[in-house]
Amino acid sequence: MSLTARDYLETCAVRLEAEGQQLTQAGLDAPVMVTQGRLVQSIGGLHLYEFTLPSGRSLAIDLPVSIIPGEEIEATEGVVISCHDGIARVQAVDAIGSSVPSATLIPDRAGHLQTVAKRLLEMMTKADAYNLGPAERLVPLLRSAGDPEQVHQGSSAILGTIWLEDRVVRRQKLASLVLELIRANKRILLISPDHHACDEMAGIVARAMKASGLTYKTWISRYEMTMVSQVAGLSIQELGFEAQMHQFYAKSRAEKASLRRKYDRFRELTPLLAYKGQKQKDLDEVRLLEWRLLTQLSELQAKIKDVTAILTEYENLPLLRRLGMQAVGKNVESLQQYRVLYEKQIGELTKELDIAKARIEELVPEAAVPKDLRPEFEELKEDIKKLGGTKKIRELLAAEEDTNRQAFIQNRRLVVATPARVASDPLFSRVRFDVLIAEEAPWIETAFLFAASGLVRERIVLSGDIRDVASAGCWTIPEDQPAST
Repeated sequence: MSLTARDYLETCAVRLEAEGQQLTQAGLDAPVMVTQGRLVQSIGGLHLYEFTLPSGRSLAIDLPVSIIPGEEIEATEGVVISCHDGIARVQAVDAIGSSVPSATLIPDRAGHLQTVAKRLLEMMTKADAYNLGPAERLVPLLRSAGDPEQVHQGSSAILGTIWLEDRVVRRQKLASLVLELIRANKRILLISPDHHACDEMAGIVARAMKASGLTYKTWISRYEMTMVSQVAGLSIQELGFEAQMHQFYAKSRAEKASLRRKYDRFRELTPLLAYKGQKQKDLDEVRLLEWRLLTQLSELQAKIKDVTAILTEYENLPLLRRLGMQAVGKNVESLQQYRVLYEKQIGELTKELDIAKARIEELVPEAAVPKDLRPEFEELKEDIKKLGGTKKIRELLAAEEDTNRQAFIQNRRLVVATPARVASDPLFSRVRFDVLIAEEAPWIETAFLFAASGLVRERIVLSGDIRDVASAGCWTIPEDQPAST
């Protein structure tokens, strides 16, 4: 019976779990005492340390380790990025000093294998989350690993191969393929067996993109820290995912700080100007009252003036006019009473007017708005309106940076990583690609190749020297069926 990709995923997962349990039972994840530790570089929240291993001891690439420094420094977690000539470079999530005379590394190979096994089982059981169509094409090719002729001919539209002995020419072809795919708006996952090879491929593709006039800095992301600073004459440290995230969030934090200042200033000015507005309203009402009082006072003063004029001329008025005035109740006695009444009303109005004027003197400074304050508030109000209002701004300010890691890497056209990191890092379980390119594919173990293939929707391209298929011995697929079939 011909087995499917799902069958091999299950078989590989079961074997990885069994191997992990054997490692645990045999105590093979023994602590390693290292010396002469030093900090090589720090980027964002990651720190690259270099340690000297005991004679004859080595550590596997992408092996997760716990780092226990001496003295009273707290332990941290890390990943082995390279191990060569007794020197191990470990990427740590916490800084443990610029110099580390001695430390203990506790490998977790068993945990790593179990993590990869869990990913493979997840791919098998969650068919709606992973696309195993391209992975199915890997099965017959990998099963023919012992026959170079069949491997050489195992190419199709979904599973492509670039078999060339000359590495330089082969990588140039890969770079050209990446450019073609990027121009077609495809998202590419490029995996290579170790971090040095990943650095080299990132640099080669970046140079090809630059020669073609493409902005490689915003389209390529080299997952994990780079081992070298330059490749093909280009600085590739800035292509590192952590470096990009650090730069992005440095800008984001600056923008967020600016936004917070605007928001805080808006919140400060809003009640102040509301208070000023209320005081201006009160001032307008008191000024209207003052105008009414002045109008009444002016009318009363005019009446007193008329009464005084009539009393002054009363004796000289013609008899008929005096009789006419008396007929309506206006005589000397009544006119004097009117004048007393008017003077009393003027006195009351004057008191009210004094109170109004005093209140106006209080309200004028309270309602006054500094010359530049109103334009500043209107500008802030317009900015906040454009950003969606105060509720949206509060959400933006409260948003955590980690929530954007997935979106950030999803926006990159080309992500370059090692197969082991793709298979074990939780971030890769949530991102999807259109094309998988496996550079130096014969040196990538079957389980990791399957783990990466489940993340692509359309196409897989294997590249390498076909002679390495047999010598590397990584393409081994168990012939026995899983127990569930």
